[in-house]
Amino acid sequence: MPDPTQPQVVWHEQAVSRAAREKLNGHRGVVVWFTGLSGSGKSTVAGAVDAKLHALGAHTYVLDGDNIRHGLSATPQMLAERHGEEFGKRFGLGFGAEDRTENIRRIGSVAQLLCDAGLLTLTAFVSPYRADRDAVRAALGEGDFVEVFVDTPLEVCERRDPKGLYKKARAGEIKGFTGIDDPYEAPLSPELTLAGGDADPGVLADRVIEHLRSTGKLGD
Repeated sequence: MPDPTQPQVVWHEQAVSRAAREKLNGHRGVVVWFTGLSGSGKSTVAGAVDAKLHALGAHTYVLDGDNIRHGLSATPQMLAERHGEEFGKRFGLGFGAEDRTENIRRIGSVAQLLCDAGLLTLTAFVSPYRADRDAVRAALGEGDFVEVFVDTPLEVCERRDPKGLYKKARAGEIKGFTGIDDPYEAPLSPELTLAGGDADPGVLADRVIEHLRSTGKLGD
């Protein structure tokens, strides 16, 4: 919607409607938002869902937390290396609460664009704060946001610790790490909860696809 306080910023309607794009794709645009602790298996399951949906002929895209941090939400240090220290300070995003909120806002906006393009958009972010996830849901249309909670116990995530982050957090080398000295606010009413643990990612991916199918998001 146009913002009356910003008259120079005008919303331009697309020549091709979302409905037309969805009809061409053969399925709805939707945002499947995977959330859970670091090491819970979000990216692995999202990747498995992506591969399975692609094999079915669906039009998909994955927005992954680490990948986004290389560009759209690059850290101050990364931007400083590319464009100078002052640029990094001004535009980089760290991992404090405010920066995490801005990161999720950006991701939500990108996911909304992909959803409007009729894509099955899969996101894999810790997104620890409930209010941030709820804000993304509120910005999307009814039924466009599917929250998938990858519920993997902290001890399992620590045991996996693929990046060695939990070890560093326990040693005090990383401050504000989710699950250690910063909270993770689990979803209250997610569309789907996956018991991570030692479950097979392919089996969990099938559950996600079945949910999408049963709710009419995969078309006929």
